Amino acid sequence: QVQLVESGGGSVQNGGFLRLSCESSYWTYSGYCMGWFRQVPGKEREVVARRFIGDGSTFYADSVKGRFAISQDNAKNTVYLEMNSLKPEDTAMYYCAAATSTTYLCGLNRFNYWGQGTQVTVSS
Repeated sequence: QVQLVESGGGSVQNGGFLRLSCESSYWTYSGYCMGWFRQVPGKEREVVARRFIGDGSTFYADSVKGRFAISQDNAKNTVYLEMNSLKPEDTAMYYCAAATSTTYLCGLNRFNYWGQGTQVTVSS
């Protein structure tokens, strides 16, 4: 069982910055991806960014490219999501997720563990 603990959400103004953290109880450089997803009430959950821990391959949704960055700290078993130039449309509940058996492509259907979520609110 993998436990994921998120932190770092909050409220900021348009153009602001936030950094989310997700500490994992499981860490390996083989077949393991971590990612961030977000969901707004009444809408489907969407992927924001994902990262293959073994080689650092990263993938971003088009809507956040150039503004968000996913990174990892191996010593802390933690991934981060740095969010710059935040927009009101980034407002959502953000979830950390882990895929424990996957290729470097971090297929969306491979994510099998989820955190409790952290709220991000961007005001205009």
